[in-house]
Amino acid sequence: MPRIERVGFAPITPPVAQRLWFDTNRWPTFVDGFGHIVSLDESWPEPGAKVVWESGPAGRGRVTERVTENGGNAGATQVFDKQMTATQAARFEPNEDGCDVYLSLEYELTSGGPLRWLTDVLFIRRALAMALERTLRRFATEAGDEATL
Repeated sequence: MPRIERVGFAPITPPVAQRLWFDTNRWPTFVDGFGHIVSLDESWPEPGAKVVWESGPAGRGRVTERVTENGGNAGATQVFDKQMTATQAARFEPNEDGCDVYLSLEYELTSGGPLRWLTDVLFIRRALAMALERTLRRFATEAGDEATL
């Protein structure tokens, strides 16, 4: 399975960053392509809980995420949409100014026919990497706002 990894920074402690990462009320400010919540389990963000969200008009459509891990300065979700299944993981490591944010996406394309591997190499992998980078940049901004509260 292809895997994309990116690293960002947040000027807050790892536990605060982890809480912010799973705060669906804040997703519009940092999750790339996010539109709105369709449904959210009451137990979110406990393992097993699920959120269904819709992307913006040019995005991925309906996305379902199920929490597989949330604790110890890390979190992960299984992600499903019409084009792929994936595991997205975030890890928050302390540093002297806040924390480093490690974000990874391990995915498998579920559509695209027999040449989907070529489409992945030429287009999709790059687009996903850029989306992770945008999310991390916006997360840093949101974390900065959180630090001033």
